[in-house]
Amino acid sequence: MKHVIALDVGGTGMKAALIARDGNLLHEARRATGRERGPEAVVETILDFADELLRLGPERFGTTASAAGVAVPGIVDAERGIAVYAANLGWRDVPLRALLGAHLGGIPVALGHDVRTGGLAEGRIGAGRGTDRFLFVPLGTGIAGAIGIAGRIEAGAHGYAGEIGHIVVRPGGPACGCGQHGCLETLASASAVSRAWAVASGDPSADAADCAKAVESGDARAREVWLTAIGALADGLVTAITLLDPSTLIIGGGLAEAGETLFTPLRTAVEERVTFQRLPEIVPAALGDTAGCLGAGLLAWDLLATEVPA
Repeated sequence: MKHVIALDVGGTGMKAALIARDGNLLHEARRATGRERGPEAVVETILDFADELLRLGPERFGTTASAAGVAVPGIVDAERGIAVYAANLGWRDVPLRALLGAHLGGIPVALGHDVRTGGLAEGRIGAGRGTDRFLFVPLGTGIAGAIGIAGRIEAGAHGYAGEIGHIVVRPGGPACGCGQHGCLETLASASAVSRAWAVASGDPSADAADCAKAVESGDARAREVWLTAIGALADGLVTAITLLDPSTLIIGGGLAEAGETLFTPLRTAVEERVTFQRLPEIVPAALGDTAGCLGAGLLAWDLLATEVPA
């Protein structure tokens, strides 16, 4: 059975799969990224994991993988196949496409940004299926975005498109790692909600999931923290709606796991803020933590589709 290798590299763990042309997951595996051992060790782990999957193909499906796709965090130069920078992995200017291609016997390799790759999967086979303009926004440790246009993800002129988490929604607000103050992700990410609820509840170990549960139980302090974050999120999303005019907003990441505890007030907050803009449908992501892997597989299949036969 013809298949491709897909790898989704995270700060702490990696997900991998063998994926058929129809998107069926033929095999799935996970392992630790091992970032504590340094960037060189992370790269070696990626190569070893990919090699393991390459060898599995003939054993299980009678043929070697036709291509590979890999999604990585940080700044990515997809055109040149270089993982430019990732703070949580400690690497700079890693020629990952070339390294993987050589390690895998010369099969074609596609490299993509983790959020954009996850957005590609959500747009084509997940919550955005059937729409030609969408914005995928995962709310996790930070906040990023993937702009979907006609079945592809817009990377921008320099690969930075979709960085909605660094829209300043509260000038003079909390300091952000990017150097600005009041960025969306300092106020509405899962990490931001966790910090705010830990202070409000007096429990240093409390997190965003605990805050959501407290909201559901009627805790007034939790509701204040929750609605403050949702207000900031709505402001950021309305800015994105104004610029991009998407037909669908797909919200994923840890905060989205709160379900309607998030989506009901968020839809209301966005609707209250729009004036002339057309209100998009706001929906939860459908693919969960498999989105990155599935998207990496789509990148690999796209690469094969664009190859010119010899």
